Amino acid sequence: MELSCVMTRRTKLLSALRRELRISDGLVRRLKPLDVFRVNGERAHTNRILEPGDRVSVTIEEAAPDFPAEDGPLSILYEDPCLLVLDKPAGILVHPTFSRQTGTLANYLLGYYRRTGQACGVHVLTRLDRDTMGVVVFAKNAWAHWLLMEQLADGRLEKVYEALTLGGPEADEGLIDLPIAKRPNPSLLRFVSPAGKPARTGFRVLERGLRAAPDSPALCRLELRPLTGRTHQLRVHCAYLGFPILGDPQYHGAGIRDQGSGIRVREGNREQGTEAPDEQDVARAICPPSPHPPAESAVGALTERPPVPAEASGAASLRTALSGQQLVARRVSLEHPLTGERLCFVSKIVLGVGQQQEQITNNKE
Repeated sequence: MELSCVMTRRTKLLSALRRELRISDGLVRRLKPLDVFRVNGERAHTNRILEPGDRVSVTIEEAAPDFPAEDGPLSILYEDPCLLVLDKPAGILVHPTFSRQTGTLANYLLGYYRRTGQACGVHVLTRLDRDTMGVVVFAKNAWAHWLLMEQLADGRLEKVYEALTLGGPEADEGLIDLPIAKRPNPSLLRFVSPAGKPARTGFRVLERGLRAAPDSPALCRLELRPLTGRTHQLRVHCAYLGFPILGDPQYHGAGIRDQGSGIRVREGNREQGTEAPDEQDVARAICPPSPHPPAESAVGALTERPPVPAEASGAASLRTALSGQQLVARRVSLEHPLTGERLCFVSKIVLGVGQQQEQITNNKE
């Protein structure tokens, strides 16, 4: 990919790279040894003085990733020289891990680049858990990735999820403000704790009273907007407050009140009872939408209750009607790093009682 501009001021090349072409200092350092800076078609060093009318160009080259390219199915929602957006199915990792280097979306994407002759990088912007479906955005080079990460950090990149939950909030919309902490190693699970990091989720009820079968519990269709980016945030928030996401393999029963005195909590192979959330704590954790974060006192009285799996009464009948975690990244909107145009990508995957999730297809082949 080539970036270029025509100068309107007198300055050093390094300043033009930073300001006009919006290249980060780290990327400038990485590109220097590659001899890719040009002024009026000639090689140039970053200390060169530029005059108005000079044309600056930079070729962004990507090093080959350290994981293998593979052929595999991809559902491509959008592609241009900067971006590639996929519709991810459940049950697949987004990117290789230390213990697994094959069979991920990134492996399949690298294989797609090889087949189509594109020397692109695989820079994931919006990661999803293995069992979460929906929109995943990849940048094709480090320059686009850096600019998009800036948008993610300052809130210009917006993510909207949709979920089916077992039960639902009393309010039709609001803000969940509950801090989240990590369980002690080797566990990867998270839980609500006053010692955790701030975590805020906006919600809106889309439908109530859905049923997968006549004898099954009522479901709720929620729109969820993560205002912070904590691991497992949506799943933990919904489970802790008593409306877990249907099919969640780790948190599907957390926060659900039994007919008895409290919640059933399972830790490893040991099950025990634990005190149910205090009504005041729950009420203070769900607030009307506000542009300002709730006061610290809204979460100060929380006790540490790890939202870990437990069975809810009547939930077994749902397994035959709906399988898999019912959570989809429905929409991602962002400003294109090259043009500044506002783009919105929408998942085609359907969540719904009696409906089948769309089968993944490769619409590029």
